[in-house]
Amino acid sequence: MRGRSGIVSLVDACLKEAPDAERPVTMLLGPRGSGASEAHSALMEHFGPEYPFAYVNFGGTQTLLPRYALGLLARQLERKLPRYGRSQFPLLSLGLLASDQELRMRSLAEGRRAVQRQLDRFQEENEARHGDYLAAFFEVGMGAVGMPEGASSVALAVFQDALRRGRRRLPGRVFGGKLTASAHWYGRHPLTRSQDTMEALVELNLWRHEGDEEEQERLDRVLFSAFLEDLRRNAVRSFMPRSYLLLLDNSHTEYGRRFLDLLIRARHDDTVVAGLDCDPLTVVASSNRWLPRWGPATGDAWPWRLRGPDRASLADWNAHRPTRDSEDSWWYPLRLRDLNLDEVRIRIELQLGSRPDLAPFTRLTPFVHRLTGGLPRAVHQVLDVLRQSGAPPEGGPEQDRWLRTLPDRPLRIGEQTGTLAETALDHLLRGFDDTARTALAECAAARDLAVGARVLSPGEGLFGEIRSRWLLAGPGTMVHALHPWLRRLLLWQLAQRPDDWEMAHELLADHYTTERRPVQQMYHLLALERIDEVTDHLVRRFPEVPAVQWISEYDAITAAPNRLPAGGGPLELLASLAPRLPGQAVDAESVIRGLVTARWVWSDPLGDPGMRLNDMIADGFTQLSQLRRNDIVALFNEAERYRHWRHPQTAGGEG
Repeated sequence: MRGRSGIVSLVDACLKEAPDAERPVTMLLGPRGSGASEAHSALMEHFGPEYPFAYVNFGGTQTLLPRYALGLLARQLERKLPRYGRSQFPLLSLGLLASDQELRMRSLAEGRRAVQRQLDRFQEENEARHGDYLAAFFEVGMGAVGMPEGASSVALAVFQDALRRGRRRLPGRVFGGKLTASAHWYGRHPLTRSQDTMEALVELNLWRHEGDEEEQERLDRVLFSAFLEDLRRNAVRSFMPRSYLLLLDNSHTEYGRRFLDLLIRARHDDTVVAGLDCDPLTVVASSNRWLPRWGPATGDAWPWRLRGPDRASLADWNAHRPTRDSEDSWWYPLRLRDLNLDEVRIRIELQLGSRPDLAPFTRLTPFVHRLTGGLPRAVHQVLDVLRQSGAPPEGGPEQDRWLRTLPDRPLRIGEQTGTLAETALDHLLRGFDDTARTALAECAAARDLAVGARVLSPGEGLFGEIRSRWLLAGPGTMVHALHPWLRRLLLWQLAQRPDDWEMAHELLADHYTTERRPVQQMYHLLALERIDEVTDHLVRRFPEVPAVQWISEYDAITAAPNRLPAGGGPLELLASLAPRLPGQAVDAESVIRGLVTARWVWSDPLGDPGMRLNDMIADGFTQLSQLRRNDIVALFNEAERYRHWRHPQTAGGEG
């Protein structure tokens, strides 16, 4: 949970609030691999031993209808903990029971007693087979009760204990006699037409087996309302928890979205419309998609603006939530950020530091951070490759040459083996077909994906799909840039298609020429290895603009991607870019050309993994300061910056 401590504090505060206090539905948002499942695991590990919790993963292949998800969650929440009594769900159990098996009558004319006898018999049959009615839902939905991906051994032990206690067979256990004793609640519910208790149950049955789409939805809404009412009644009893923790993983899927829609609506209807106390649920859900109910993925139509996880709190939620007349008031969207340099270092030390033979790789922290942008899953994958593939442990030319081809190194996950680039892209772009991936790799040639999509015309919808999957760089970027890790992998693949590489960068260079944006034009010319043209441009600009502006333009241009040969380290790559007929005199043109090629290689972590070209770039700026008559302080400062380099703490830094 490095970098996610605010989420733990938020959940802790929610669990300790009064039972009727209003709590948010916290949404952990980010691309695949951003650490949402890891956050679920950490919350389970942290709070599971003391609080009733339930976990469900909507991302599996199993269809999980809302009724089955409710039964599965309620069964987990029934777990007996040392500090609390056992929670009970008689209303939900009755609603599920009454709508489950088709009743053999269609009206009360056939006898109220006959309806009750059938329901009691259904209950007895299920108790004889499973221990109690809700236990049957483990057989239906067990596939959705997997552990979050990357869960720790401690979290696994907590979860297994929860399942063991939750599934304990208790033959004959009933809630205050027969379940039908709770039927009067259904007769009073505003969504049932009849106020008669037995007739209301028959109505639920008819909705399930003969109802249209609207009546099916009404049934789900009543069941969710029953679930929340059971929780309210549990929380006010003696020796019971103030709140219950619900962990909903991969909620962007069809059934996950459906579950959240029903939960939000039931809470709003009960709390705002009907004026009941708020339910005591603490909900943490995750999604790697923008949810359709929030409007366009631009966020323009949604009253929320994404919050960061580090300072998440109830006070922050209450300060920024919309008014209570809108269902949007209950959301709390947290955009998971990438790991900073220190957090990447801690990950590497925890994963590799325990093995003496792998301990030297901890010195690669800056390289791993620059390469992956701090995406948690990417960091893990890179470390797995280093551990599995026999990389040279000590820094030097041999390690540099090995790291240069890292994306093509094998990565083994279980029984599957593929290259790092293939495996990582398959994970990030799950659901994209080959045509879309090919087009996206071409669009990745542009720093601004929106420009790439417009100029290269990959077809409508690609940019919107990327945005809705949170695959753009996080907040703080000025352009619609792809996440640096995704873009790096796509460009690595595009480099293996030379004609497509040249086509993409030529079209983009032409576009920026027309737009009269020379810095962006030079960026793409450098990607085409037209170094002399880039040098001439920067030589002309050098006496025309202040040094600070020149440095900014130089930095932007030399951040261009490259398709330099995979073999060789940074010095070999630099030598291959030297002019064929080097001049003898040290002048602005020769110095600037050397600076362009050096920083171009340096900007790519695969080109200069150990950042060995720092001193060369620093010397270039020192020489450049001697060739300028005034305004030289910025050039001296830049030389010192490279000579005493401090790595940026966030993925938004250089390289």
